[in-house]
Amino acid sequence: MSAWLAAHWPVPALYLAAMNVLAFALMGMDKRRARRGAWRISERGLFLAALLGGALGAVLGMRAFRHKTRHWYFKFGMPAILAGQIALAVWLWLR
Repeated sequence: MSAWLAAHWPVPALYLAAMNVLAFALMGMDKRRARRGAWRISERGLFLAALLGGALGAVLGMRAFRHKTRHWYFKFGMPAILAGQIALAVWLWLR
């Protein structure tokens, strides 16, 4: 796995960048829709974007848009997902 990752690092890097931009944008879109009283993005969808690699973007979106910061499951869940993704990345790097 690490040999493949070393040879093809742009593929996962681009995927992670795209997922983080998507998660950040979803937080902003949901905040905007909440202010307007419009149809909202589901909490499941926000967590799914984070679980699929966009946890950093989700956490930054929460902070930038001051969105979902009062819900304990977002306040602690998103950073926990981010910590897990960082731990996985370190494990893959050192492997």
